Amino acid sequence: MLKPKYFLYARKSTEDDDHQIMSIEAQLFELREYARRENVEILQEFTESKSAKKPGRELFAEMITKIEASEGVGILAWHPDRLARNSVDGGKVIYLVDTQKIVSLSFPTFWFEPTPQGKFMLQVAFGQSKYYSDNLVENINRGIRQKLRRGEWLTLAPFGYVNNPKTRTIEPHPTKSKIVVRAFEEFAEGTHTLKSLSEFLAELGIETRHRTPLAKASVHRMLTNRAYLGFVAHKGEYFDGRFEPILSLATFEAVQEILKRKAKPRKSKQRHNFPFTGLLTCGQCGSAITAQFAHGNGGTYRYYRCTRKKGNCAQKYLREDLLVSQLKARLQSFAMSGQRKC
Repeated sequence: MLKPKYFLYARKSTEDDDHQIMSIEAQLFELREYARRENVEILQEFTESKSAKKPGRELFAEMITKIEASEGVGILAWHPDRLARNSVDGGKVIYLVDTQKIVSLSFPTFWFEPTPQGKFMLQVAFGQSKYYSDNLVENINRGIRQKLRRGEWLTLAPFGYVNNPKTRTIEPHPTKSKIVVRAFEEFAEGTHTLKSLSEFLAELGIETRHRTPLAKASVHRMLTNRAYLGFVAHKGEYFDGRFEPILSLATFEAVQEILKRKAKPRKSKQRHNFPFTGLLTCGQCGSAITAQFAHGNGGTYRYYRCTRKKGNCAQKYLREDLLVSQLKARLQSFAMSGQRKC
């Protein structure tokens, strides 16, 4: 009797908050033991450390491609939620069962057989997995909103503050908060650049872990951080924090004004007015045309030429006024032809 042939799939996402989910190594051990007990042949093992909340897992897709190219194979996994937590991948598995590309799904923790009842139960299992993922995201977002309403700090305290686990917020560091105030006051005088302020902070012992002055981007982030005014930032919005500000609004605004004044304006790319590029193609080779300015005879003129993207072309540069004359003549010939037909 031939052994049933299976692809083994084990997955654990780094995003999994459920610590009860087995590690990949533990899944592999259990699944190999299951295969030995059930006397099934493992064609290939696929292990993946990636979330199944959205489609796009490379190794899962590779396994599905191999199943589609095979005839009557099975999948061995710890539980249906290891295969899919989204409707696209779950639907793909069920479709392959319907078309008998997958003749068996084996799970040590879940009963399945390729009958209408079995496929219905599999759909329920995939649906429960998706519901769990969606509900987990909603619970996290709801928890964040509640923390924001209470004015709690959400992440690691910014420089100048320390996290207080008891109050679930932040409080000024006894010495570093004073350094922040000093840095803002120095910059507000208008004599510092970001580089010189970085060197000033280095003299006060505020350096990178490599004992070098802070990068200008790091100094800029500090000088624009509204946490020092008592705000919590989340997804581009600011919320009142339940912690002590270490800066006055006047000092903070003075620094923002200086930063704005010293900021280098971005050079916008000059756009040239070449009205016929993108509209016409070369009459000889069919390539697109390009254009450029040329100076001579006391003026500046626009010239068009073939890009020669399709190979060699004998067409030369053509001045814009001559191109306009050609277009006028062509349009007039069309108009005359239309009048004769009438």
